[in-house]
Formats: sequence, structure tokens, C-alpha cells
Amino acid sequence: MTQTLPETALGVAASARSLTRTYGTGDTAVAALRGVDLDIPAGRFTAIMGPSGSGKSTLMHCLAGLDQPTSGTVTVAGTELHDLDDDALTRFRRERVGFVFQAFNLLPMLTAAQNIALPLELAGRELDRARFDALVRTLGLADRLGHRPSELSGGQQQRVAIARALVHAPAIVFADEPTGNLDSRSSAEVLGQLRRSVREHQQTVVMVTHEIEAATYADEVVVIADGTVRTRLVAPATDELVAALGGDR
Repeated sequence: MTQTLPETALGVAASARSLTRTYGTGDTAVAALRGVDLDIPAGRFTAIMGPSGSGKSTLMHCLAGLDQPTSGTVTVAGTELHDLDDDALTRFRRERVGFVFQAFNLLPMLTAAQNIALPLELAGRELDRARFDALVRTLGLADRLGHRPSELSGGQQQRVAIARALVHAPAIVFADEPTGNLDSRSSAEVLGQLRRSVREHQQTVVMVTHEIEAATYADEVVVIADGTVRTRLVAPATDELVAALGGDR
């Protein structure tokens, strides 16, 4: 059943108000988002689900500053994204946001350690060795740091991508179908590591997924349909998710 999300002392990591996103104009216009109001609680694992074309990926892209809304506002870590020009928005994403993608997006010529440290190098920041070591230990990568992506399994590559997303202590991490290219065992490992980053490091994680099993790892699931928020479920069981999705995936 639908529940109210418990209060968190860490507050709100991201919010949308009256968020709309329309593609095209005139008779060919398609409304991907229709006046979405949403708060993403800090220090929690939130999954966004919905059928194909529901607007879930568009919502994530707008929250992450990867896409510009047609109208409405997005606030992340206390910063209103519409107030930022392109350069400032790029800096904000680099410094305050982490990304985990389905395709891993690791640089093939770099080792795992170099891939993890890349965001800090690009930002001109020094590596926090204690944080780096803690992430590597948590993600089980200590014996893989000298390996290049081609020498790692899919699950190991995605764990490197998670470490890269977390190494600069972002305010929020967005994961776009992070288990889409993984088998069931590797998927469980990656989802478990994302959940651990929330539990042990108070990280905020927002994950778009179409997989019900993946969504059960989240503290909260936001279900999107026809560009609006249909419902929000706290720690839902599988049968609750199936019912909320109405058979749509």
C-alpha cells in the first residue's frame, strides 16, 4: 500500500516543482512530464519505475541537470539548476553529482584505480586517500585496481563505475538502469553495493529501473505513469510493486 516516507534528519537532496518537459511542437508535441512535484530524501535509496514512455528517464535527466525542463524548477543540494548557465551547470554536475550508467562508461585505456579517480582529476581536486580506500574495500575492488576494464567482469566494471561516482563525495548519485547489462548474480552484487553506500556512507542514490527485483533494494519507489507521479511506496514488497505498476513494466 502507499505509505508516507519517514522523516529524515538529512533533509531533501533534490526536488522538482511543477516540472514539465515537452518534446516537439504543435501537433507532434509529446509531453514526457506533466507538472511533477517530487522530493528526493537525502541519505536514502530511491527507485523510479514506470512503463516504457512513462517519463521516468526524462525525470531523472531533469533532476540530474542532463536535460532542461520546459517549465518548472529543479533544486539539487540547495541549488536551483535553472539559475545556472551551461558552464556553471557542468561544474555543478562534476562536483556535486555522481552518475552510474547501464553501459559502465569506463575508459578502456585506464586501470580501475585511474577510472575511479578520474572525476577528481578532471575537477583538479586531490584524491582523498581514506575515502578512496574505504570505497575500494566496501566494493571489493582491492585486488582489481591495476586491471583495465577488458580484464574485469561486467559486475566488477559496474562496481568500478560506482566507486567513480562516489569518490568525490557527491550530494546525490543517479543510476540509470545500472543492472541492465548484468546477470542476476552480478546485479544482486551491484544493488547490494549501492544499498551499502546509502547505509554506511549516508549517500543519496536515485535509480531508474524497470526491474522489480532491483527496485526492492530501495528504501522508496516512485512510480511514474503518463508523465506524472502515480504513487510512492516505502520499502515495498514484490507484490506491492506489481500491483502499483498494474502489470506495466
